[in-house]
Amino acid sequence: MRRLRLLLWAAVALAAIGYGLLALRAGEDAPRSTSRPDPDAVLSIGGDFTLVDAAGEPFESRQLAGRPHAVFFGFTHCPDVCPTTLAQLVRLREALGGEEAFEILFISVDPERDGPEEVGRYAELFGTDVIGLTGSRAQIETVMEQFGVAAIRAPGEGGSYQVDHTANVFLIDADGAFQSTISPEESAAAARAKLERLIG
Repeated sequence: MRRLRLLLWAAVALAAIGYGLLALRAGEDAPRSTSRPDPDAVLSIGGDFTLVDAAGEPFESRQLAGRPHAVFFGFTHCPDVCPTTLAQLVRLREALGGEEAFEILFISVDPERDGPEEVGRYAELFGTDVIGLTGSRAQIETVMEQFGVAAIRAPGEGGSYQVDHTANVFLIDADGAFQSTISPEESAAAARAKLERLIG
């Protein structure tokens, strides 16, 4: 089982690295030839989406117009990375002015277990406004594809499972454009600097 989980994490890491390389290429100013694809056509992080909020109502990304936001994909049964990441975002937001600074979105990659009620209760655990979102499997997979997020089930005992997933936080500016990511390996100081640029 340990070997399987290591292999699954390796697959997620490789997906993240590959996506990161595309992001680097998108920032290059080198001339393009007909044999080289346009990075802007290859890379497009984020975009319009419709999911379901904690009240069971449709939530459209356009509701965030004019508001910078941090998007994190996870699941409510996550034992460590998800609560740690969201708690850090909450602390940093408080240091940068509170709920008015930017929105925090938690999107479940485990809609089979995380319905509206579950994501709502989970979001409330952080003691501040965190927008918990879920949806059908098709809706979730569409949004994951838009953000280049990978998620793989890791079977456990007795039919249980965890979900190994991309753990980056995606920072979207007030115009709805992708700005940068915060990785789990970055320090709180580095994350704060990126959030300061986000809210400008």
